[in-house]
Amino acid sequence: MVGRNSARYLAPLALAATITGTLLIVGSTLNAKSAAAHHVAGNGHGPRGEYAKQSYYTVQSGDSLSAIAAKTGVALDSLERLNPTVDPATLQPGRRLRLRR
Repeated sequence: MVGRNSARYLAPLALAATITGTLLIVGSTLNAKSAAAHHVAGNGHGPRGEYAKQSYYTVQSGDSLSAIAAKTGVALDSLERLNPTVDPATLQPGRRLRLRR
């Protein structure tokens, strides 16, 4: 009966510790991704890498405007301003987005 009483208290504590650890890991990962996206999108430089000389970007499956901003180095607000008819919630693969004027 002694083993049963300790398990009665240890199981909920282990569950609470697991949930807390998971939330801390997920939260720190989301914060790191958000900070990286803000750093890239707000760096003030134009397109970079393979997109430095391109005027358009073709949307790939799974892309979002923030991912495209991070990938191309174009600020998110610039992408929105250059593509006013694009609804970020309904991006379709194959759609061309303007990267510069």
